[in-house]
Amino acid sequence: MSEARAEIGIIGGSGLYEMEGFSDVREEFVDTPFGRPSDAFMLGMLEGRKVAFLPRHARGHRILPHELNFQANLYAMKKLGVDRILSVSAVGSLKEKFAPLHMVIPDQFVDRTLTRKSTFFGRGLVAHVGFARPFCASLSAVMQQSCVEAGVTHHPGGTYVCIEGPHFSTRAESELYRSWGMDIIGMTNLQEAKLAREAEICYVTLALVTDYDCWHPDHDSVTVETVVANLVQNAANAKQVLRAAIRRIPAGGERSCECASALKNAIMTAPNVIPEPLKRELAPIVGKYLKS
Repeated sequence: MSEARAEIGIIGGSGLYEMEGFSDVREEFVDTPFGRPSDAFMLGMLEGRKVAFLPRHARGHRILPHELNFQANLYAMKKLGVDRILSVSAVGSLKEKFAPLHMVIPDQFVDRTLTRKSTFFGRGLVAHVGFARPFCASLSAVMQQSCVEAGVTHHPGGTYVCIEGPHFSTRAESELYRSWGMDIIGMTNLQEAKLAREAEICYVTLALVTDYDCWHPDHDSVTVETVVANLVQNAANAKQVLRAAIRRIPAGGERSCECASALKNAIMTAPNVIPEPLKRELAPIVGKYLKS
């Protein structure tokens, strides 16, 4: 791989790259074997580090959650040289203590999606990565410390139930998830985390609570204006957290977490039977394990 054009990736709403101090910004479209990512990447310097920002739903919010090309988005991050991703997303709360405007740094997932592509593998190459701990513990600790530094109300740990969308849950579904002990609900982060692990990229989510899910007795009184206002305020706070996180991430690229070697014992297919075109296609991800 050529010299990295970025070392830290940010995936989130398009307003997040409009951060004070994000300099030398340029746009770059990244081609991938899986098609086009959501949008052009914004590449630049932030807090002295090379950062790549991707608006998850494209600028103007044009892509539904189940329409996102997760494979292209994560492959492009890897191709750019990113080894750590800070993901920011809006979520609903399934517990009273996770109130609107709070932030959650989840440590677990439950998958309720139906149609998403969650792996780079197949087509003659089999790999099974460990996913018991779906978020990078080291990066989660950085995010928690950054929330403290930014002075935001946050909750370390919690289970994110990822639903298919684009519709929100029924009341019965919301109550079911609560009975399972779920904490927050969203539509986007699970596939990002799975593909990041396959690509040996550290991944963490900063979940921004915009409102309570439909289980809450006050849910029907929530207006669109309230949700939008919460999104704007949360985005402003998230910028502070992200800048603090980037300052705290160790420079130099050395990582001791399990994410950094997730594929070491995961590839099951004998190298001599893997199709050569597939080896070339996935070289940014598997190349170091399939050298001749």
